[in-house]
Amino acid sequence: MQEPAEIGIDEQGRVQLSLGLLAEAGITPGAELVAFSDGDGRIVLRRHEDAVRDLLERGHL
Repeated sequence: MQEPAEIGIDEQGRVQLSLGLLAEAGITPGAELVAFSDGDGRIVLRRHEDAVRDLLERGHL
C-alpha cells in the first residue's frame, strides 16, 4: 500500500488522484466510476462494473 497523499479540491469540486494510487486500486485513466458517501468524511469510488455486479448479487437491480 502506498503512503497516504493529501489532495485538494478545486473550486469546481474536482480532485486529482495520482496515477500510482489509481494503479494500486486497479483503476485506469478513463474508467467509469461510481461515487458515494460512506459518511464521516469518506467518499468511496468504485469501478462501475464492480458496483453494478455487487448490486445484482444482492438483488438490488
